Amino acid sequence: MQVLWASAAPVAVEDLRAALKDEDWTDATIRTLLGRLVQKKAIAAQKDGRRFLYRPLIARGDYVHAQAKGLIDRFFGGQVSPFVAHFSAYEALTEDDLAKLRRLIEKIDETR
Repeated sequence: MQVLWASAAPVAVEDLRAALKDEDWTDATIRTLLGRLVQKKAIAAQKDGRRFLYRPLIARGDYVHAQAKGLIDRFFGGQVSPFVAHFSAYEALTEDDLAKLRRLIEKIDETR
């Protein structure tokens, strides 16, 4: 999906293979994943001669939001603060991280 989101034009399997060359993906794996993403309506496949071109149907931001919400819903009862508390217990938050969180909270407070 990252390759598709980064491309301004539809992408062929050959282009995906080239972009994933360092990831050690086989053609069969790439084609299986593309088929599943088409079935889930996450991407579209468009016939172009003897090949297909693929493009995303969902925006990266929408996908990230849905995945993050699902994680927080499943593991933290839909509450963000226990998620942040759990994360900070296992990962050290830098001063920059804390400053950004403070600014975010201030911004949220201002819009209420």
